[in-house]
Amino acid sequence: MNKQTRIILVLLSLLCVCTSSVNAQALLSPPFGLKWGDNPSKLLDWADQSDLDITINLPGKERDKRHVVISNPNADTLPGHQATSIEARYEKGMLYEVTLHYADPKLNVMQAKAKFLNAKKALTARHGPFKLSAKRRDNDDGFLTESISYHIEPVSGLFLMLTYTEITDTMRKSGKSRFSLIYRNDNLLKHKK
Repeated sequence: MNKQTRIILVLLSLLCVCTSSVNAQALLSPPFGLKWGDNPSKLLDWADQSDLDITINLPGKERDKRHVVISNPNADTLPGHQATSIEARYEKGMLYEVTLHYADPKLNVMQAKAKFLNAKKALTARHGPFKLSAKRRDNDDGFLTESISYHIEPVSGLFLMLTYTEITDTMRKSGKSRFSLIYRNDNLLKHKK
């Protein structure tokens, strides 16, 4: 193979790597039309126009951080979506994490777990296989708590995480569960260069 052919192959390889990196970031864009680095106004305007509850946490020891939680006081889910609430985290006014929570009180634990497994299957088909991040089981004073989480990181610092938590009251034979989908871009945090 001559030098010119090798240079062309290297350039094509770099183009493929760059294209897959850009595509991965596009695939892992945050939901609700948000973009990485957005300021809070877009999400707050949507919540205000939709008459949703807004909670804003401004940590005193971390002045650059903002934590916004939005939920629907009039329904179980957010308008036009199956999520029951959305959380957004900002640093220096830039969006770096969005979490969608799914906690439908009308579903029993088995139905909620089936919904979680269906979501995981759909996300795996779209983004590729997830890796097991953590699995935990605690039994404390009659409450059994089980949690499991998975993640995928197609580009360094860009994560999609899926978590499921189930709490069972063993005395009353009742339970509830919730799963969350977390989009996170660590590349926007101040400790990253």
